[in-house]
Amino acid sequence: MRKLTTETQRHSLKSVVFKLCLCVSMVNLFLLLLLAPVGGARRAEYASTPEGRLRIFDEVWEQVSERYFDPSFHGVNWQSVRAELRPRAAEARGQTELYALLRRMLGSLRDPHTRVYAPGESTDWRVHRYVSIGVGVRELGGQVVVTDVERDTPARRAGLRAGDAVLALDGEPVMSLLARRLTEQSAPDSASARLVAVAHLFDGAPDSYVLVTYVRPGDRKEREATLRREPRLRLPSFEVEGEEHGVRLVRFNIFTPEVAAQFARALKGELRGARALVIDLRDNGGGETQSMADLASTLLPPGLSLGRFTDRTGAVWLEPYTRAALVSTPDTFERFGRPLVLLTGARTASAAEVFAASLRETNRASVIGEQTCGCVLGIRRRHRLPDGGVLDVSEMDYHTASGTRLEGSGLRPDVIVEPTREDLRHGRDRALERALEILQDAKERQ
Repeated sequence: MRKLTTETQRHSLKSVVFKLCLCVSMVNLFLLLLLAPVGGARRAEYASTPEGRLRIFDEVWEQVSERYFDPSFHGVNWQSVRAELRPRAAEARGQTELYALLRRMLGSLRDPHTRVYAPGESTDWRVHRYVSIGVGVRELGGQVVVTDVERDTPARRAGLRAGDAVLALDGEPVMSLLARRLTEQSAPDSASARLVAVAHLFDGAPDSYVLVTYVRPGDRKEREATLRREPRLRLPSFEVEGEEHGVRLVRFNIFTPEVAAQFARALKGELRGARALVIDLRDNGGGETQSMADLASTLLPPGLSLGRFTDRTGAVWLEPYTRAALVSTPDTFERFGRPLVLLTGARTASAAEVFAASLRETNRASVIGEQTCGCVLGIRRRHRLPDGGVLDVSEMDYHTASGTRLEGSGLRPDVIVEPTREDLRHGRDRALERALEILQDAKERQ
């Protein structure tokens, strides 16, 4: 790690090891530690005996008890939860049942950030490994609607399209399935919890099959497709596109040192002559605090607070600031001071919410689109469980520089533009259209 400058040491030393978790996708704040491996045979022993299962259960419960950011546990009687579920942990039949029980326990906190991963589930946070039939979905108008269909996937080959409404999975009405999943996970019926639950409706074992019943917009005919779940990767991405009248569109799905470096280089290259920028955060689930602060530093003057992360005692553990030099990358930059619009959506989460809120509060950018996820809690370190599983515990709450809490509520845009099924079907992006209109109006008023 390169040496921090004197200017940034005071505000950045702790944040060097602090990361904002991803939410869809989910997204969250966490520190990725190097975790010592545990032998496979040794790991299997824990889930196969009552003593081993209780050791895992007790460690999860105790870590939450000691570290959770809210000492009242959102009003949950944490001792009673232990008394109720501990005997069931001893009786669990193997790892799958044990981890389902642990997730139920953590779900009682109504916090999607505090999560447990069975051995082998947790991966490099920068590379999202998942099992999918190849579609993205969300709730629109009381329906689960396909938002995008990935290339070269079972869904694309079967003919599913953006705008299709999913009616049932394996014969079970999809809204009933969603309600059941929320109940099983003891999750709150909140926007962020529903967002996560909808994103995981198609979950299943690799190479297993699911029967999807769906309908096209304006067509009552029900269609069916049996689709195979396939392992897939979602890699960090950074794109620059040309729009009209000198406006450039920048889109990236995560905050990393590499993305910060790409943006800094673009400001000196392909974005140098841009009259205005539109930054699309609608598919951005978060990332590293340092990288987020670096990008904000290319758009704001140095020395501005980007908000505060506080622990259960109210002490400020982290307060990132904008700065004159980048920390996560050695690249230099030219600060962009021309008009700026941000696009947000329901999947805009964590570091992306902090970024958008900071630029909006300083009157540096307008925000257009939908209310963000409201998924902004901090995790200082990941905890390795005795069997090789991993536990994330929310240890930090976040407030913007003006004192606004985003967790659970998200950031409300200046101009709300929600997509419709017809928009999705025809590939129309009304939020981007509105952003271009606002920037053109501003140019004409000059």
